[in-house]
Amino acid sequence: MRRFLASLLVPLITVVVTGSTGGPAAATGAFPTTISLPDGFAPEGLTIGRGTTVYVGSILDGAVWRGDLRTGRGAVFIPGTPGTDKAGLKVDRHNRLWTADFSGGGATVYDARTGARLQQYRFTDQPGSLINDVVITRTAAYFTDSTRPVLYVVPVGPGDRLPEADAFEVLTLSGPAADAGAFNNGIVALPDGDLLVVQMLLGRLVRVDATTGGSRVVDLGGYSLSRGDGLVLRGHTLHVIRNLTNLAAEIRLDATFTSGTLVRELDSPAFQVPATGDRLGSSLYVVNGRFDTAPAPDVEYHIVRLPL
Repeated sequence: MRRFLASLLVPLITVVVTGSTGGPAAATGAFPTTISLPDGFAPEGLTIGRGTTVYVGSILDGAVWRGDLRTGRGAVFIPGTPGTDKAGLKVDRHNRLWTADFSGGGATVYDARTGARLQQYRFTDQPGSLINDVVITRTAAYFTDSTRPVLYVVPVGPGDRLPEADAFEVLTLSGPAADAGAFNNGIVALPDGDLLVVQMLLGRLVRVDATTGGSRVVDLGGYSLSRGDGLVLRGHTLHVIRNLTNLAAEIRLDATFTSGTLVRELDSPAFQVPATGDRLGSSLYVVNGRFDTAPAPDVEYHIVRLPL
């Protein structure tokens, strides 16, 4: 299984093993500009929780590293388990950490404070499914599958009780979101409940109706989001982490979120195939997946801060 995942992910997205405690690498002002993860960790997903707490997941053994963006220090928070893997991560308003379990066909929810496992969902047993990213709204958690034209939907209510393990729906996509070979990847939610999904191999951004699964391409004036991985949305500003191109595209979306314009392409000498990211204040944080480098215990990985 490890050999299969490594051969698949080096050209597409990411890879992982376990490692030791990480620490700050370089700093400007109060917050480090780079943060070291454990050697060999091979991260994919990154999300910022309460305060300055950051979580990073491993895509081969499913470990989760938790750190502080202010100090740059952290440690493995949830130990890895051979044969498991984690891609996208999100923390909800009840301080629960949701993880897309990539080749595991489902998702896991943890207490973001203690690391205790709260619930596990098994969406599919279909071989080759890749549960890649997650976004959480006030009504549901939505998960992308990079090899199938569907979204997996876990309804969440106003209370803090999680649905039962079988209480999820499969939303079939139609229109451009269902195009073959698209590799639907990062996902974010819009104010009206619709969703934006980046198609990594087709270089497109699609808007998806969260109720019907219907979709349309967001007009970016010909700009390609090839190798688009993680998405970060604040207001009408969308950052698209484009892994193997070593940059983050900043897109200004119009009032209806149906078209957008490239504002700038952000890069950094510290980028090493960035995968996903999140924002804290006026900084964009991205994690280096290094998908062009085979995973090994001595491979170094970092979080990079970009002032906006």
